[in-house]
Amino acid sequence: MIRINKTYSAKNVEKNLNIGYNDIIIKIKVGEKMINLILSGNEKVFDGALTELISITNKIKEPINCYILTMEVTRIKKEYTAIKDEQIDFLNKVVKTKNADNKITKIDVTDLYEKEFGKCKNENAYCTPYTLLRLFIDLIPNMPEKILYLDIDMMANKDISELYNTDITEYEYAAVREKYGSKIIRPDYINAGMLLINMNKIKETKLLEKARNLIKTKKLIFADQDAIFWSTTKKKLLPRKYNEQAFFNKKSTVICHFCKRMLWFPYPHTENYKQWQIEEVHKVLKCHTFDDDLEEYVKWKEEYQNSKEHILTQS
Repeated sequence: MIRINKTYSAKNVEKNLNIGYNDIIIKIKVGEKMINLILSGNEKVFDGALTELISITNKIKEPINCYILTMEVTRIKKEYTAIKDEQIDFLNKVVKTKNADNKITKIDVTDLYEKEFGKCKNENAYCTPYTLLRLFIDLIPNMPEKILYLDIDMMANKDISELYNTDITEYEYAAVREKYGSKIIRPDYINAGMLLINMNKIKETKLLEKARNLIKTKKLIFADQDAIFWSTTKKKLLPRKYNEQAFFNKKSTVICHFCKRMLWFPYPHTENYKQWQIEEVHKVLKCHTFDDDLEEYVKWKEEYQNSKEHILTQS
């Protein structure tokens, strides 16, 4: 069973309909273009979702329709709890200050995950099992025909509609090459942190069905990313600016990805600082590109914390 806490249909606006009932006028917008997004994670991704959604909604003109996939799998780790309804409500509050038509919807896929991937070969892969949840989107009813999947550690530097409006009619998805994998695995190897998905095409080719089968039957180094790549029939490769994985201050960047980096000096090591780790973003990554967004994040986070404390004192 898939649990959706609040369902909002994505609609296009061509006109306003006025419906009168007992002297109350309800305005219904129909037909306005929506930017459909999908994120995933547990309760701990709240900071990532908040920072990312602030950066997106601060720069986009169209309303966003964002789904957040989550699940409860505390049998694996005690912190693997589903994102809370109160967190979703707060995210909705934030994005609606930018555009009243913006909306966030939580989709709990716990049962689906346990049925498909419970105790599978890749459950304890390089990343959390929440990265596997994108492989279920073809099984979730009423998903839009076109949807943009984004990892939780991304920030928008420009209006993402530039990316969203890419024509992928003949492709299963559009993606950017992986900074390391394209050099050591295959030149067209992708980073699956950003996927612009053609739902009709992936259902036609059964891309995600094939990917799920790989996850269940074969141990993969990069789990979901490998499964998607090796199950692909036809993809569109996009410029690096749509998933910049190494440079955090490039003016041309549309989406910046705060993913793990390999550094060779003064000795070989990795760095993995996320956008909400503001001190490290400033001091280590030397990135000030998102200062306005992060300053707003700090204010909203303080409000969220205060509201939680208020609830606790009242209980």
